[in-house]
Parts: sequence; C-alpha cells; structure tokens
Amino acid sequence: MTMFHRKVLQRLLQHKRSSFCLTPTFGKASCSRLVLGIETSCDETGAAVMDENASILGESLHSQKEVHLRTGGIIPTVAQQLHREHIGRVVQEALERSGVTPAQLSAVATTVKPGLGLCLRVGLEFSQRFVRQHDVPFIPIHHMEAHALTVRMLQPVSFPFLVLLISGGHSLLAVARGVDDFLLLGHTLDEAPGDTLDKVARRLSLIKHPQCSTLSGGQAIELLAKEGDGTRFPFRTPMGQTYDCCFSFAGIRNQISMAIMKEEAKEGVQQGTLLKCARDIAAAAQHTVACHLAKRTHRAILFCKAHNLLPSNNPILVLSGGVASNQYIRKALTIITETTGLHLLCPPAKFCTDNGVMIAWNGVERLREGKGILPPDVNVLYEPKAPLGVDITQEVKAAAIKLPSVRMKINN
Repeated sequence: MTMFHRKVLQRLLQHKRSSFCLTPTFGKASCSRLVLGIETSCDETGAAVMDENASILGESLHSQKEVHLRTGGIIPTVAQQLHREHIGRVVQEALERSGVTPAQLSAVATTVKPGLGLCLRVGLEFSQRFVRQHDVPFIPIHHMEAHALTVRMLQPVSFPFLVLLISGGHSLLAVARGVDDFLLLGHTLDEAPGDTLDKVARRLSLIKHPQCSTLSGGQAIELLAKEGDGTRFPFRTPMGQTYDCCFSFAGIRNQISMAIMKEEAKEGVQQGTLLKCARDIAAAAQHTVACHLAKRTHRAILFCKAHNLLPSNNPILVLSGGVASNQYIRKALTIITETTGLHLLCPPAKFCTDNGVMIAWNGVERLREGKGILPPDVNVLYEPKAPLGVDITQEVKAAAIKLPSVRMKINN
C-alpha cells in the first residue's frame, strides 16, 4: 500500500464515526455511509444527500431553463453566474431536508467532467472549499458515468450492460463492465441529439406557439410531432454507408433547415414566423433522429453479441440522459431491443435529466468499491471534454457490420 492510499484510508476511517444510523422497517438498526452529490455541468444546479441503500434523504434542484429559453440558448457566462448565485442555497437545502450535517458525510461527490467549463468550475470550487472546511473525502465524478449508473440506483442491474446516453450535450454508446470500467463503442462526431432538436425548434420559432412557450426545444418538438405527419418530409438518416456506431446530427439539422427555408418561400413568410407545416416538420425531425439513434444502437448490439460483450441471459440496454425522456425515441429503441432480444431499461424522466441524485449515487458506488476517493486537500481539475472509458470505436468500424432491415413503424 502506497503512502497516498494510506492517507486516503486514514481519512475514510476518520469518517467512519460519522456514518448515519438508520432503522429499517423490520426494526434492526444498521449504519450507512452518506454522500453529498453536487451537479453543475450545464444548466441545472443540483444537490442531494444519499445513503448506501439508495435512499434519497434530501435533494434540491435549481433549473435555469426559463432563463435560457428567453435568451434562445445556453450562454455559458449566464449559466455560470446562475450557478454561483444558487449553489450555496441548493446544497444547504439538500442538507437541511436530509437532516444531515457536514460532519456526518462520508464523502462529497461532484461532477468535474465533461460539461461547460465555466459551469464545472463553479461546482468544483464550491466543493473543494466545502470538503476542506469540513474535512470530508472528495470523489470527482464523470457526468456520463453517473448517467450510465443511475439505473442501478433504481433496480438490481448487474454488469455488463449496454448503455445509450443521449442529452443536449452528449451522445454515446458504451458497454458498462464496472463502476469505472467502460468500453466506448460510438459517440457523436458533431452535435448531440438534444442540441439538434433544440436548434430545430428555435429555427421553427416554436416558442411563439401557444402550447410551447414554456417548453424546451426538445419538449416542443415532441409535443407538436404527436399531431404531425412525419412522412411529408422524408429526411435521410446519415452515415448509411459508414458501418460504425458513431452519430452525426448536424447533417440531419442541415436537411431540416433547407426544408424550412423552402416552406417559408412557399408560404411567403419571413424567418421567425410560425409555419403552417411546423407540426409535420417536427414529426419528421423527431422520426429521423430516432431512426439514426436506433440504427447505430442496433449495430452496437450486434457487435456486442459477436464479441460476447453482454451476457447471453437477459442482456440489457440502458437508455439515459435528458433526451431519453422522449417517448417516441424510447419506442424506436424498444423496436430494436425486441428485435435483438435485449431488455430496455430507462430511469424515470426526473432522473434522466441532470440532477444531484445521480451524482450522489455515483459517489455511493465508488465509495463502496473504494475507487477514486481523494483526501480533501488534493487539487482536482475540471475537464470540459473527457471521453468515457476505453475507446474501441475503430474496432467497431473495422467489424463493418451491416444491418438487417427493420421496419421502424412508431406510433405517437
């Protein structure tokens, strides 16, 4: 054992005295270590206190959605200032609602990668001041790892499993083999699916629609698509001749932008006007994004089966991230999992979006296994860009797996 690991062990033993004692319903007292999770990677300021039994003892979340809707998108400096204004209150609320004091915490887990650098900085600096003030171990968290592991907080899911993480800032396919052990099969080459849907919604000026004025871009697209005819605009899914599991959504957005321009010319209106065919464009955009995600995921499943990366008994695909709350996309992926014999699992919508709970749970998982736990005085850097796990995307591409035809008939 190195001197560094001895110090970490000593810190953990010091905090063993502060384990929180719970009395389960069967009346037998037990002690469980407590983790405070803090999330500031983008536009949500979240904090939560959780025990090792996956009980959420207290949480608080401040969303910046309304501010960014008014400005037409996330402005990093604005997001950073909002995090600074609210992080202290959010953490204090989570602690007060849990009835836990800082002295009772076994660790503080905080998102340090990836995300908007200015926002990550706020959470990291606050956390490092907090752990040093209260002498609590620190656990740096990879945001995508937290999304991938959230499902294990809700139900018993054993490793390995396949995970598709889709949000406003990220999209990737990976095999989760352990708490900190991932094989990266595919990732976005340009923008994320949530970003694409948000930009399409802004280009369609959906915020002017009476049903969509308080919704995010992705939510507005999903709502209007329910009443739209997606076949009216047959957009192509990209990368049809590229046999890997990576994604490209910028090309889809370009197709949609061209279609919008043509429809504006037909209707004789200027940009910024609600089109009569907005519902149909929304339906076609959502369908194309869903099909692209489904096709790349289908190839990932076939690759995993060919290389025995998933168990033969009850293989699982976990879907998580903010875009995972889109029901149409869930249905598209259900078609693929049913075709390939996998079981699709997805956390409830409130746990798909960014929150302090998922960060706290990732901290619990790491605390249990003694992985990535640092003394409070260790300096940590935030990383706006950080891959997840071991990148084997070139191996996937070299396998050149061609997909069988699957009919993507999805009902709204």
